[in-house]
Amino acid sequence: MAIPLAEQLRPNTLDAFMGQEKLVGKEGILRKVIESGNIPSMILWGPPGVGKTTLAHIIAEQHSLTFYTLNAVSAGVKDVRKVIESASQYAGNVILFIDEIHRFSKSQQDSLLSAVEKGVITLIGATTENPSFEVISPLLSRCQVYVLKPLEKKHLEILAEKAVKLLSKQNGLPIEIEETEALLRISGGDARKLYNALELFVQQEKRNNQRLVITDENIIRTIQENIVLYDKQGEMHYDIVSAFIKSLRGSDPNAAVYWLARMVEAGEDPKFIARRMLVLASEDIGNANPNALLLANTCFDAVSKIGWPESRIILSQTAIYLAGSPKSNAAYMAINKAQSLVKKTGDLSVPLHLRNAPTGLMKEMGYGKNYRYAHDYEGNFTDLEFLPEEISGSTLFEPGNNPREQEMRKSLKNKWKNRYRY
Repeated sequence: MAIPLAEQLRPNTLDAFMGQEKLVGKEGILRKVIESGNIPSMILWGPPGVGKTTLAHIIAEQHSLTFYTLNAVSAGVKDVRKVIESASQYAGNVILFIDEIHRFSKSQQDSLLSAVEKGVITLIGATTENPSFEVISPLLSRCQVYVLKPLEKKHLEILAEKAVKLLSKQNGLPIEIEETEALLRISGGDARKLYNALELFVQQEKRNNQRLVITDENIIRTIQENIVLYDKQGEMHYDIVSAFIKSLRGSDPNAAVYWLARMVEAGEDPKFIARRMLVLASEDIGNANPNALLLANTCFDAVSKIGWPESRIILSQTAIYLAGSPKSNAAYMAINKAQSLVKKTGDLSVPLHLRNAPTGLMKEMGYGKNYRYAHDYEGNFTDLEFLPEEISGSTLFEPGNNPREQEMRKSLKNKWKNRYRY
């Protein structure tokens, strides 16, 4: 059986590792931890194909640690206990790598706690999901969390060149890269998808050619003709959820239900789908229809209790409602603007009249002085400055063009007159 290209090109040192400079570059925080030799249990969180498994292997090899690996999709509590029992003979010099740890149940994660706490194993968990939601608190508190980002264009182009050199040598024919746009777009920051696309292209084209040229047209044609083969490892997972979210955002319930069905048929975790809709309810609908967030939250609670197959009905109802709802990204844009302003202006002082004054000294210093209690005034409103003086009048929230938020605009304009330009 041929070794996959991605496995052949897997780096075995930090210097050969591509991307994640903030973590494993010369001054990277994780690199310093690894080089210190004091390896904590950790969760590596990031999208597919960015090096989570590779990092675990490098850590084990660099310190000559015994390496066990489990996949949460197929492993159970019995498998975990078997590894822990075996690891106990190595005096704590063991790494247990668990891929897709977010798919472990609470009881499966519980079975790791004692061994992690006693140092029998050093746990390295890999996940594509937010560990705050998917890893139980006792286990998460015993692990460092490191976030890995999608690979950038410069990284992917270097990897593509390495792959082409190896493929040329193995197949005994010259391969040239003429265009990379389609190849990079298909990879989506995922090194494994990049390697698979190149490998598939060479396998498909080498029969009829003395020389292979990688162009956008050639890559697109090859991938479209072999889409089922290309997706055999579930690598279109994120493409499909992206299409689902974009269909909801684009107010197309028919497309939304179609992509939902694709995920249902693939056995996707219903909580994963519900969580994506919960985010969309605020990011893309917001105050244009506040009930959207309530329904999405209820959907998440319901599918958490029910599971398949009945959850498909609840997910369908919610998806149709969200797709048919008026849209606004005003809340999303407002927090983005606010965070940008905070980064630009730093930690500005809280105005004295907005500060609490629990002690006499604080009162003497003017804490709380001239604060006006809104409910003492007509309409429960009084014109008061609530921002630091340096950014007074900064308009961060722009109501969307929909009936609910236009009503909010009128109310804000009436209250604040020209201060916030509503």
